[in-house]
Amino acid sequence: MTSQDKSLGGKTLFITGASRGIGLAIALRAARDGANIVIAAKTAEAHPKLPGTIYTAAADIEAAGGKALPLVVDVREEASVQAAVDKAVETFGGIDICVNNASAISLTGTLSTDMKRYDLMHQINGRGTFLTSKICLPHLRKAANPHILALSPPLDIKPRWFAPHVAYSMAKYNMSLCMLGMAEEFRADGVACNALWPRTAIATAAIQFALTGEEGLKHCRTVEIMADAAHAIFLKPSRAFTGQFVIDDTFLYGEGVRDFDQYRVDPTATLMPDFFVPEDSVPPPGVVIG
Repeated sequence: MTSQDKSLGGKTLFITGASRGIGLAIALRAARDGANIVIAAKTAEAHPKLPGTIYTAAADIEAAGGKALPLVVDVREEASVQAAVDKAVETFGGIDICVNNASAISLTGTLSTDMKRYDLMHQINGRGTFLTSKICLPHLRKAANPHILALSPPLDIKPRWFAPHVAYSMAKYNMSLCMLGMAEEFRADGVACNALWPRTAIATAAIQFALTGEEGLKHCRTVEIMADAAHAIFLKPSRAFTGQFVIDDTFLYGEGVRDFDQYRVDPTATLMPDFFVPEDSVPPPGVVIG
């Protein structure tokens, strides 16, 4: 492997939901290599609770060493995604990597899930992933080492993952189904399609406000573990590494990472497991969950 093979320098990443959280972390990790980042997100003006806009993300990406193109994009709208992809190609000359990070969550039971929320989750998660991937694909097919990545879980279809929040689980698994099918559909074109999922809860504003509150963040890992895992996936030869459902720490252990305490928000707090991690997925040596 040459030094160039270990870098995303000059590559163009189209990342949905990249104004904050895991999407921004993936962007910043690539920016440190000198990558071009298309920030495809909805937040153009500051949210009262959630940090970050496409413009603050762009400033952070440029400061990290990358080039940024902040675009207001609604992944539910075909014309919005098409215009953003067209602008990305016009600006940077192509697209090498598509990251389907945008997602909506509502951990509600069937009777408590109103259809407006159901539709939002399915339009952003499953439909948004399908649409964004579809529009990026003609450009990815021309790239030297093209990757599509969805931030979605392994297809562990167990009742325990569905019973508490049927609508959300369906929407999230739809993202993974896109990767399952597209990996095979575009195998001959050399476009890698993979999914990445965290073993533990990740400290993001979404977790803080939607699930656990401030206290719960202590039991999370930082966004950097997902960013490092995504970066390592993008460096893999796309023809050889596709159709994979990756758990962050297991994958990174296979890539040579041994210090997982570096990713803990609070090294003294127990780690909270995430949803959808298969029971037969064993943490790396020395890592204790729960």
